[in-house]
Amino acid sequence: MSETTDPGICAITRDARLSPEKARQVASQIRGLNVETAKAKLLAVPRKSAGVILKTLNSAVANAQHNHESEPGQLVVREAIVGQARSLKRFIPKARGSAGAIRRRSCHIKIVLSS
Repeated sequence: MSETTDPGICAITRDARLSPEKARQVASQIRGLNVETAKAKLLAVPRKSAGVILKTLNSAVANAQHNHESEPGQLVVREAIVGQARSLKRFIPKARGSAGAIRRRSCHIKIVLSS
């Protein structure tokens, strides 16, 4: 992850039950956008990851208002990072007594705002 100058204006969602690859596709759409534009774009995306990222964005905005007295209209999404978390390993029966592995992936979502 990249180093930030002000790590205080951020929100992190840990162990979200989403595939990191699918969440990265949505997170890349809001990088560099104004907060209001990012919220509107996330509301229009019909994916499960959009709802989780929107919830994390709302938490970051609330942190900025409460801890730094920032105005929501002045905030910009500086970083939207999706990292891989642990995977649940499951097995499904296959032909002739063998087993097929299933990896249920999860991710960590971090959103950093700047004014």
